[in-house]
Amino acid sequence: MPYKRIRDLREDANLSQRQISEMMYMHKTTYIRYEAGESEIPLDIAISLAKYYKVSLDYIAGLTNSKKIN
Repeated sequence: MPYKRIRDLREDANLSQRQISEMMYMHKTTYIRYEAGESEIPLDIAISLAKYYKVSLDYIAGLTNSKKIN
């Protein structure tokens, strides 16, 4: 489920996969694999994405539907 969340967050921000991969200093193919659910999202990347989108890590992980950071 995290892969769906990061895709939705990216699309809501009107960003391309290329733009996010560049911000995260990774190859575009690596990021695409995260969004497709083909590769597990490393914790450091999940944390960076949560900070960037200003959502909780629990939201990224699919543990809550609330984007709010406590």
